[in-house]
Amino acid sequence: MLQLNYRDAKPIYEQIKEGIRHLLLTNAIAADEKLPSVRELASTLAINPNTIQRAYRELEAEGYVYSMKGKGTFASSTDFIHKSRAQELLTEFDDVVEELFVLDVTKEELGCRMENLEQGRLVENG
Repeated sequence: MLQLNYRDAKPIYEQIKEGIRHLLLTNAIAADEKLPSVRELASTLAINPNTIQRAYRELEAEGYVYSMKGKGTFASSTDFIHKSRAQELLTEFDDVVEELFVLDVTKEELGCRMENLEQGRLVENG
């Protein structure tokens, strides 16, 4: 299910979040599917349950999962997940574009890059 890299500078809970997010976005975990319990996943990965709890809590705050008291943690709907991720990426995009403007990159240069990216997608999906 999840692969952790203990040599990575990224904290383990972040790696867990990214792994679960990837599984949700690729539909490897279906909407409303129950995720492993905190204890179960901690045991499988041989890590502290608090690390799993932190990852689950943050995923819930971001809308990727929801919890039901006494029942467990479940995957949110795919539509919601995709919209949530798109919003996250658009926010990151805004930050990057603002910085590019500070670095004197023009709207035209950005537009050209976006057109090139779109053309690349069209060729791949062609």
